[in-house]
Amino acid sequence: MPILEIDHITRRFDDLIAVNDVSFQTEPGEIFGLVGPNGAGKSTLIKMLITLLPPSEGTARVAGLDIRRQAAAVRQVIGYVPQLVSADGDLTAFENLMVYSKLYDVPARERTPRIKEALALVGLSDVANKLARQFSGGMVRRLEIAQSVLHRPKLLFMDEPTVGLDPLARMSVWEHITGLRDQYGMSILLTTHHMEEAETLCGRVAIMHLGQVAAIGSPDELKAAAGPDATLDDAFVHFAGGEIDASVESFRQLKQARRTARRMG
Repeated sequence: MPILEIDHITRRFDDLIAVNDVSFQTEPGEIFGLVGPNGAGKSTLIKMLITLLPPSEGTARVAGLDIRRQAAAVRQVIGYVPQLVSADGDLTAFENLMVYSKLYDVPARERTPRIKEALALVGLSDVANKLARQFSGGMVRRLEIAQSVLHRPKLLFMDEPTVGLDPLARMSVWEHITGLRDQYGMSILLTTHHMEEAETLCGRVAIMHLGQVAAIGSPDELKAAAGPDATLDDAFVHFAGGEIDASVESFRQLKQARRTARRMG
């Protein structure tokens, strides 16, 4: 059974159609990418799928649960890594995870073992007692990934997981994303502005344009459809008719970069 089934989902804001009749599905253990220019509807679609925003039309199912009728149950089986910084800079890494373990209703006896496991998974065990505001942007992102998996979700949503990170930090986050899939069999849906990121991580990619899915397939399939010797950037331009722009470090810079990305859609 697909882990995610999206069925003709639409979202309107007055006269603006932000997401327009989108349908696709993803499989268990798949890393699936949404790419598109600012304003393409990627973040709006994510908000509907995590039940923060009701669809105007259509629906979706996560692990067989309907996002409209079973929203509370959906929230129990998903994780979410947002664009905006969600870690508290005035808490240590361990304290941040303890807060999230309580929010996710992790049983008290399991909290510390799971926190230690999550810190080890993202390579932060040695800085467990360090304040998050002292972390680099890449470390903050890894901490947020650890926060999102404490309750062991079936499907993890990541909205621009490497926005504002330098190339080395970005590659480190990539390794931890694939580690979630390989170690836990976790299904992941991520949005990205980086074609290299989509090609490296994703088994399949959907290119969004003006609120619709302009094309969907593996990176190789999309490149082949764009023409001989085409890159994924070429495929994006071919299907969406434009270019993606993306390009920071430290906790403060990361917050500003993510605010900007969020505001731009």
